[in-house]
Amino acid sequence: MNITHIRNATQLITYAGKRFLIDPLLAPKDAYPGFPGTARAEIRNPTVELPCAVESLLDVDAVIVTHTHADHWDQHAIERIAKAMPIFVQHDDDAQLLRSQGFRNLTVLTDNTPFGAIQLSKTHGGQHGTDRAYAVPELAEMLGEACGVVFRHPEEKTLLIAGDTILRPQVADELQKLQPDVVVLNAGYAHVIGFGPIIMGAEDVLNVHFLLPQAKLVAVHMEAINHCLLTRSALREYVDANQMGEAVIIPEDGESVIV
Repeated sequence: MNITHIRNATQLITYAGKRFLIDPLLAPKDAYPGFPGTARAEIRNPTVELPCAVESLLDVDAVIVTHTHADHWDQHAIERIAKAMPIFVQHDDDAQLLRSQGFRNLTVLTDNTPFGAIQLSKTHGGQHGTDRAYAVPELAEMLGEACGVVFRHPEEKTLLIAGDTILRPQVADELQKLQPDVVVLNAGYAHVIGFGPIIMGAEDVLNVHFLLPQAKLVAVHMEAINHCLLTRSALREYVDANQMGEAVIIPEDGESVIV
């Protein structure tokens, strides 16, 4: 498989001969205000430009939207992606939203969703923040649900995209059960003021490595959105200090990884 990290959580993945665009954030730099109530909300998003032309991201076989927060499915994606494009979403609510935006070829992910010879599976253990954050009704509604996706094919390694989640026991159990060969981790350590992280950070990358010592980990969702506090350089230093450099890949925007 070939994973090209575009920006934030946006990936272009070639898997078993099919091209997938993951969580498209296609706007130019500074197009949107920072997320209110989050760390460094005064900074506009995205904080960096795309590393390639938008047009190069539109020639794909399918799009996967793990959830519809604006840094994973933005207005520019809504306007630029073909309305007949096959798009996979996490549940009926997201399908209804995208249908209202004009998209016609929507599939809700299940435990076994075929796409040609590829089997796609929705993960179930994730949570986009702590239990304490979800105990506040308005914050729980804002954070919502966010899934991960597993890719399987007889001639490919098993790939798991974790999505926007913290590393909670349910996620750890699911990782150990699924035993993926490659895991894409959203590791930017995004913070909501007063409630802390809503996605993984450096220590979570280490703990996923402990759970799956043979897997390759690809750390993304850094240095593109106002509330992501972990930088690539800080994560590289942490990875090196913990002697897991062989296992963890931290791609730059536009960099391709063959695993």
